[in-house]
Amino acid sequence: MYTLFLTIILIAAAFVLLGIKVLFVKNGKFPSGHAHDLPALKERGRRADQKRTKQ
Repeated sequence: MYTLFLTIILIAAAFVLLGIKVLFVKNGKFPSGHAHDLPALKERGRRADQKRTKQ
């Protein structure tokens, strides 16, 4: 029972800590993980393919 309680507390703490900017900063949002938004790739002149294929 103690292990379950500790696990729930740790998971809740992780969610709070990961989302602290989103929760407390006005207009806060998570940074984009897309390749076309990375400044390092833009500086090198590389671009990500943004075409979507139909399924």
